[in-house]
Amino acid sequence: MSLGEIIRQRREELGLTQDQVATQVPISKPYLSNIETGKAKNPPTDRILRWLERALRFEDGQLIKLAHLLRTPPDVRQEHELLEAEVQKLRAVLRQFLVKTGEVPQRPGGGVDLDLLARQVGIQPSTGVLSAERMIPIINRISAGYPQQFTDLDYPPSVAQEYVRCVDVHDSQAFGARVVGDSMEPLYHEGDIVVFSPNTPLHVGDDCFVRFAEEGGTTFKRFYQDDESTIRLQPLNSRYRAEAYPREQITGLWPAVLRIQRLKGP
Repeated sequence: MSLGEIIRQRREELGLTQDQVATQVPISKPYLSNIETGKAKNPPTDRILRWLERALRFEDGQLIKLAHLLRTPPDVRQEHELLEAEVQKLRAVLRQFLVKTGEVPQRPGGGVDLDLLARQVGIQPSTGVLSAERMIPIINRISAGYPQQFTDLDYPPSVAQEYVRCVDVHDSQAFGARVVGDSMEPLYHEGDIVVFSPNTPLHVGDDCFVRFAEEGGTTFKRFYQDDESTIRLQPLNSRYRAEAYPREQITGLWPAVLRIQRLKGP
């Protein structure tokens, strides 16, 4: 999601018109429109971004930091994002370790206070700054098939051998997998990368990454629910038959939200 799209989305969430925001900032309505659509010849200055932060109730510095990040050279930005992913991984590993030892700072309402925990071990808590792009971990290699013993604690934010940069994916637990085999052709081809979002609402007919209770097996199929107790997994390739499973045999159904497809060979 671009800087302009983030501004437009927040304005619409607050129920404000472009006229209302332009009056508060103050800038002209046409210029605000150009910012939102990415057509502005000159990017907004830090001063204008501060006005927009106040008018649209962003935290101080959020839009400015995002604008600065987008102007950063791609190689530097990628290194920063990979470092952030490693920090998040370390926080998750540390939480698991301290949960086992029982030495975990708790929030007043219950649950682990990760920010306090991070400060105790010298890690600066995440600032929560908006990001126009997200580094998504890829959980499998094409030669290895779909992963076995796949659990919520492993991915994400565990170690991934590679990442892919994605826009418009805002689920912090999103992960990607390369398609294996031809059971989902003609829509998906072997080697395509599909991004799945555990926190996106699931609907019948979604193409899902599926985790089975037995031996932690996984697959990629279209999901149908014929009744409350039965789930049907449908390949898109007519050469393969659908298979039905009792609901309790499936412990994860995460819908696909993005496909990355190679148009030509390497």
